[in-house]
Amino acid sequence: MRGSILCLVVALSALPGRPAVAQEGQWHRELPASYGTDFLAPLPQVAAHPDSPWPSPPLMPPPDQVRALYVNAWAFGGSRFRELIRLADASDVNALVIDLKDDTGYLTYASQVPTAVAIGATRELRARDTEARVREMLAHGIYPIARIVVAKDPLLAERKPAWAIQAAEGGLWRDRRGTAWVDAFNDSVWIYAADLAAEAVAMGFAEVQFDYVRFPDEPRSRMASAVFPARRTGESTRAGVQRNLKLLRERMRGSDVPVTLDVFGMTTVMTGDMGIGQVWEDLVSTSDVVLPMVYPSHYAPGMYGTPVPNAEPYLVVRRALEDGIKRNAAMAHPASIRPYLQAFTLGAPRYTGEHVRAQIQAAADVGIDSWVLWNPRSDYREAGLVPAKVVLGSQPVM
Repeated sequence: MRGSILCLVVALSALPGRPAVAQEGQWHRELPASYGTDFLAPLPQVAAHPDSPWPSPPLMPPPDQVRALYVNAWAFGGSRFRELIRLADASDVNALVIDLKDDTGYLTYASQVPTAVAIGATRELRARDTEARVREMLAHGIYPIARIVVAKDPLLAERKPAWAIQAAEGGLWRDRRGTAWVDAFNDSVWIYAADLAAEAVAMGFAEVQFDYVRFPDEPRSRMASAVFPARRTGESTRAGVQRNLKLLRERMRGSDVPVTLDVFGMTTVMTGDMGIGQVWEDLVSTSDVVLPMVYPSHYAPGMYGTPVPNAEPYLVVRRALEDGIKRNAAMAHPASIRPYLQAFTLGAPRYTGEHVRAQIQAAADVGIDSWVLWNPRSDYREAGLVPAKVVLGSQPVM
């Protein structure tokens, strides 16, 4: 991976767990039309290991600095995948974060995990040749990371209601968008995630990234009607997450790959668990890497002394990461920090390469050269990560 980050022009909207807010422009196109005529086009198959449904894993060690792009399942399974491979070949990007289970609960690949089969999680496969695509990443020296959503799983909640958050008035509890969640107090939910992670490693993924390791971020008024069947007597949301993170870590021990956690950006500064069960010290003591989502658009007016945090990406990202670094310094063996950075527009101003570069620089200035860019549609053709002479798809990168 050689080259330098050139003019980044990224203007899509959303983040893990948030709805996309598209703005006008040639790059703001809906799925699946933007993914070409070979949508879900297969790659050449590789022979499976005789004793396993998956090929033996040709794992690679993590790069000294991980510089990654988030890739949704549809992009991974379609022609956009090849564009991203070419982008990584020509830029500083050396890793891709691939959705194996997103917040719909459906899987990208044909899992053999009994729970996945029982609930129909394999009925809407995004990439039937997942292992072949992983091997293509490895062949190009791209570090493959599997992303697995844990607690926001409406499919699992609907098909196994005993594992779900219940409503006090009866039936499944739902968030403001009508989505059912599984009960993060329930250890079976976390074991399911760990079983999927083991398959990911067997397919060749060199790292597993767990997202939604928390309870719903809903108003107290809505959470007041939530009933958690698996909650132990007197157990807090923080204690529930802490207990199950340890279980997840233990279940992953035999996989011998880094265990990483996507977490709220506010965890770097907040001392309480914000009602979702996430406390910085708990997270960095039970993982290898934490990925705080320090998106400037998600900080309240006045945070870090700025009336519009979204308009001050350098300041917000730097201050947020400094808070995390300071808290890590007080611990014996904390996880390393790899931030998720905002590569989308949510409100004013419209984000351009200047805003994204400011975030990357802020991280570098506090000694963090690893990062992941989040773009909900994984459309980086206008991102400026490659020289203008390199053509991705039918459009040159400007």
